[in-house]
Amino acid sequence: MKHLTTPITDEDLSNLNVGDKITISGTIYTGRDAALPQLVELIKVNEVPFDLNGSVIMHTAFSDAGIAPTTSSKVEIESSIPFLSENGVKIHIGKGLLSDETIKELDKNNSVFVITPPVAALLTSKVLEKKCVLFENEGMEAMFELKVEKIPGIVAIKNKKSI
Repeated sequence: MKHLTTPITDEDLSNLNVGDKITISGTIYTGRDAALPQLVELIKVNEVPFDLNGSVIMHTAFSDAGIAPTTSSKVEIESSIPFLSENGVKIHIGKGLLSDETIKELDKNNSVFVITPPVAALLTSKVLEKKCVLFENEGMEAMFELKVEKIPGIVAIKNKKSI
């Protein structure tokens, strides 16, 4: 098991291989269909109120029931991955398959895709604090900043290789 703490560095990623079991601690952000395209627009006009360099984004909503990954290959989510990686996001957490084009963009920007078990109770137990940081009008699909301790995952895509 490899343990990572945010912000994630290129050196952190150089020590990872496809299939590695990891945990992530520190600050991560949530985003899915409603929030990620809006985040891309904020980046384009330089209005993101937090630093994306070395960040981790989990493809999920946050409700009273907790968190669990959503399918990352949805058009609204997958289309944001290359741009977010280019702008500092190092790890994308979700589930499902990504296109060959997205895999190439992850590699080009030295970012990785991590899958995590869709077990809401397990993942929610790892959240220490939560705060809505963007798009509050989207309800549970708003972007949240989470302080987490040892979110589990498996490196699914790195250097154009996948599980």
